[in-house]
Amino acid sequence: MPHFPMNHPARPLYRVLSGLVGLYILVFGVYGVFETWGDGLFDRSSNYALGLRTNLAFSLVSVVFGIFLMIGASRRGNLGHYMNLTAGVVFLVTSILMMAVLQTPANFLNFSMSTVLVSMLFGLVLLATGLYDKVGTEEHAEAERRRRNHPISEAGAR
Repeated sequence: MPHFPMNHPARPLYRVLSGLVGLYILVFGVYGVFETWGDGLFDRSSNYALGLRTNLAFSLVSVVFGIFLMIGASRRGNLGHYMNLTAGVVFLVTSILMMAVLQTPANFLNFSMSTVLVSMLFGLVLLATGLYDKVGTEEHAEAERRRRNHPISEAGAR
């Protein structure tokens, strides 16, 4: 079982970071929908929104993910923690898969290398925010700190 830090002092900063990532993705998606509205869903023309290549399908998925991340950033409990962890993994896996098919017809989301890099960056930011924004009771957080700072004495007491 991983030991995520609980009640980290920088938790509000991490929530703001995940909210900013969600806001960028939401604005990118909305702008991309307006830019690609007349095209096909998986069109591979050179449509750009906020510096990243997109198509209608990718823009619609971005709107959904942006809303998802904004909801996660606004939650004070552990729901946001799990949402950020999940979104971080999804962004990293998607960027690696899209990089693998970048120059092939399987690039149905119309990714470019810059889109892959931004997706990886967002995935790493979301994964990091998910690792440090776990919320728990003060007693549980103190027990976790003691176990982390004195692992040998805790193991001998069992």
